[in-house]
Amino acid sequence: MDEKQEITQETSQDMTGELSQEIGKSVKYDAGDIQVLEGLEPVRKRPGMYIGSTDEHGLHHLVTEVVDNSIDEALAGYCTKIEVVINFDGSCSVIDNGRGIPTGMIAKEGKSAVEVVLTKLHAGGKFGGEGYKISGGLHGVGVSCVNALSKYMKADVYQNGNHYKIEFSRGKVITPLEIVSTTERRGTTITFLPDEEIFETTQFNYEIMRNRFREIAFLNKGLVISLEDKREGQERKEEFEFKGGIVEFVDYLNKNKDTILSAPVYFNKFNRSKEGDLENEIEVCFQFNEGYSEVINAYANNINTEEGGTHLEGFKSGLTKVINEYALANKIIKENEKLSGEDCREGITAVISVKLRDPQFEGQTKTKLGNSEMRNFVYKAMVEQFGDYLDRHPAEAKNLILKSITAQRARDAARNARELTRRKGVLESTTLPGKLTDCREKDRRLCEIYIVEGDSAGGSAKSGRDSRFQAVLPLRGKILNVEKARLNRILENAEIKAMITAFGCGIGDEFNIDKLRYDKIICMTDADVDGSHIRILLLTFFFRFMRPLIEQGHVYAAKPPLYLITRNKKEHFYFYNDEELDEWKKANGMKGCEQQRYKGLGEMDADQLWDTTMDPENRILIQLTMEDAIEAEKYFSELMGEDSELRRKFIEENATRVKDLDV
Repeated sequence: MDEKQEITQETSQDMTGELSQEIGKSVKYDAGDIQVLEGLEPVRKRPGMYIGSTDEHGLHHLVTEVVDNSIDEALAGYCTKIEVVINFDGSCSVIDNGRGIPTGMIAKEGKSAVEVVLTKLHAGGKFGGEGYKISGGLHGVGVSCVNALSKYMKADVYQNGNHYKIEFSRGKVITPLEIVSTTERRGTTITFLPDEEIFETTQFNYEIMRNRFREIAFLNKGLVISLEDKREGQERKEEFEFKGGIVEFVDYLNKNKDTILSAPVYFNKFNRSKEGDLENEIEVCFQFNEGYSEVINAYANNINTEEGGTHLEGFKSGLTKVINEYALANKIIKENEKLSGEDCREGITAVISVKLRDPQFEGQTKTKLGNSEMRNFVYKAMVEQFGDYLDRHPAEAKNLILKSITAQRARDAARNARELTRRKGVLESTTLPGKLTDCREKDRRLCEIYIVEGDSAGGSAKSGRDSRFQAVLPLRGKILNVEKARLNRILENAEIKAMITAFGCGIGDEFNIDKLRYDKIICMTDADVDGSHIRILLLTFFFRFMRPLIEQGHVYAAKPPLYLITRNKKEHFYFYNDEELDEWKKANGMKGCEQQRYKGLGEMDADQLWDTTMDPENRILIQLTMEDAIEAEKYFSELMGEDSELRRKFIEENATRVKDLDV
């Protein structure tokens, strides 16, 4: 134990008494201790409260906040193009051709409107005024937070025939609003440089931005969004415009899948107030494919409502009602039979986009739509539009219903299998699988489990681990590819059942993250092609049936070394790739050295495995996260699905990016 922690009981009591006396003598708390943070100071003091975090996610939230303002201009009908540029100095510029942030004076504030918008929280045209009827910006924290968390920010506004400019540093004005020149241009350009004092990284990720802007372009038919990277060595530019809107979105998600309907079902409905203003609008598009996964992306005012909400509930209820009524009316099912919602949605790919004047968001992450009127609005539209589609396409309707019936039978078989395995104790966390070597720690926040390939590596891992907090579950060979199987077959797989039991949190619709027995689930496979294949099979299973494990950061990949250099039979050096090894050789020579190439974890003894791959002080763990569920869905479907030609094409296009390939 650290000497600083070794305090005897007597000494501890003495110190406590002395401390109490000191507190009584010298510590006071009065009005002078109350701190009032002015302007944007609260944002800099507690950035996580406003943007969620100060990591890469929080960094990119800044871009989203600025782009949202431009999107609101597009929703209002004034903006047709948005350009996002990552500048060579690492700053970001967002350029639109909207109306421009107002530059006139606000008498009550004694400042220009643009300065107020950029320096005051909760200032803007979205709080009951006539500036925006429908807005996604209400969900965010505003561009003023971007200003507060930027080392430098500049706004260029083009309106009324003039080019206006105002500059800030960490939320404070450094160049007041001024007219730079006259111009015929219209719109706003915001340029900001994230503050390195705030963020863990200030390097923008092109791929994260690319995926988000493509999504926005899908949701806003006809809007042009471009992304350009001007950083040295990373120069590239793309432009997104989808005149087909969410129909093209569904086609993109279903790319290379065998679809059931001849074309996606699409409809658009809206209602207006007595004054003629747009109140609510829904756009729905969906298609069915031969797969087993359900992919539904729901949005409200361009915000991805990951937790669903009333619009999603209306869609699901309407879909189930239409399929059951059609099947019953056409005697495909009997009077006493009914297809469940899950059966009806097997293989569906859908995009639901609603726009409303006053969105109410609920849920843990404020991404669940709560407006009750949207449930009935979407439900009625689904019943009317999809019912009409099935009436006009009887052959497709029959194929779709037969697929739902097959899904029902498979689900019944899976339910029976689940009940059987539950009765045997396989799905209960109190009865652990025999091959699991558990840890002694009871606090799950401190526990981790290694999923190990093979009995040989499993033996080394069990001998080398720290049994206080590290559990080991060896798997025999490759698990079932769940992308090609229904749940009933999946539950028959012994290795998958062992993982379900060990984790303790269930799967699918019974998954409960609160019952997870380990904070870290670590995939520890050989550093070769087979090891990579086993790891991706595991990830496919987690993605399809335990997705919150990935979303909440519980899944990791261990990185074992590829080489061992032994010098003079007593010094050991480990290397994780060829470059590291070559550099060491150049610097040290090879006199008196022996080189070993590890072909598998089983070649390491317990001490070596602990030193390199399991010791928290020395190991390399790669946390597997999911920045973009849409892209993840696309890749899992393409690379783990039935189409081998698609995999071959992907390998050919990406083979040159692979390093340290061991075949």
